Amino acid sequence: MAVKLFGKVLIATDGSENNRSALEEGIKVVRECGGAGYAVYVIDSRTLSTSSAEIPVGDACEVSMEEAKKAFDLLKSMSGDVKFETKILDGRPGMEIVKFAEKEGIDLIVIGTKGKKGLERLLLGSVAEEVIRSATCKVLVVK
Repeated sequence: MAVKLFGKVLIATDGSENNRSALEEGIKVVRECGGAGYAVYVIDSRTLSTSSAEIPVGDACEVSMEEAKKAFDLLKSMSGDVKFETKILDGRPGMEIVKFAEKEGIDLIVIGTKGKKGLERLLLGSVAEEVIRSATCKVLVVK
């Protein structure tokens, strides 16, 4: 009888093209390990209120919710028979990903090196960096 290497795998997604490789790798890990798949999308509502004076906060929240839905739809279309529990979180992305992982007893977090702010950091995205520094479980960073 095979032992599950990772019983619970969390994929952090932002729906960006930069994140696609992380989705692919995370799906592979869940499929190969036969574990439970989780996916989170974090809306940083702090940035919504300061993003633009021309866009009302309510509209910005609605746009963010729609982006989350698209990110989860992409995951679903890529994952085939592998099922994922999805969750939209609110707060600072790195911190919320780590808190969710701890709460759910996640064994592995899969995250991309760059997301929507691909040029924000030269080598490693700030969210990925925070997750690596703060997570108590293993982290797979996908380029």
